[in-house]
Amino acid sequence: MDHAAPAIFVAIEQSAYAAAIRQSLWLYPLANVGHIVSLFCFAGAIAVMDLRMAGALAATSPGHVLHIARRAAVAAFIGLAVTGSMLFAAEASHVVLNPVFQIKLGLIALGLANVAYFEIFIAPKVRKLKPLKPLPPQARRAGILSLIIWLAVAACGRTIAYF
Repeated sequence: MDHAAPAIFVAIEQSAYAAAIRQSLWLYPLANVGHIVSLFCFAGAIAVMDLRMAGALAATSPGHVLHIARRAAVAAFIGLAVTGSMLFAAEASHVVLNPVFQIKLGLIALGLANVAYFEIFIAPKVRKLKPLKPLPPQARRAGILSLIIWLAVAACGRTIAYF
C-alpha cells in the first residue's frame, strides 16, 4: 500500500527553499557535513555533562562542567536544527513517512523532556557541589538516560537513509 505524505510536507518539499537546496551544487552537501559536525560537537558536550552526572570526572565541579558544556551543547543543537531542517525540507514528503525518522523525532522529544526535568529538579541540587562530593542518585540516572537517548537519536539519524 502506498502512503501519501500530508500536504504540508509535500508543500515544504515543493517550496522554492527546498528546491534551492536540492538544485544547488553545494547547499545539500554543506548541510549534510554541517549536520555531522554539529552532531559531533553536540555528542561531545552531552557526553561531558552526562558522564559528569553519572559520576565520572569527579575531580571537577559539576556546576562548572554543566555551565561550560551546556553552552557548547546549545550551540551545537542549534546547528543540528538548522542543518537538519535543510536536509528535511529537500525530501520532506519522503522523510516524514520514514519510521526511523519518526522514532528519531520521538527520541529527540524524550531527550528534551529529560533536559527539562534535569534543569528543573536536579541541576539546582548539583550546581553548587564541590569537586569529589557525591552527586544525588537522580543525577546519575538522568546522565545515563541522557547518554542512551542521544546515542539512539544519532543512530537513528545515521539509519534513516536505509529505510
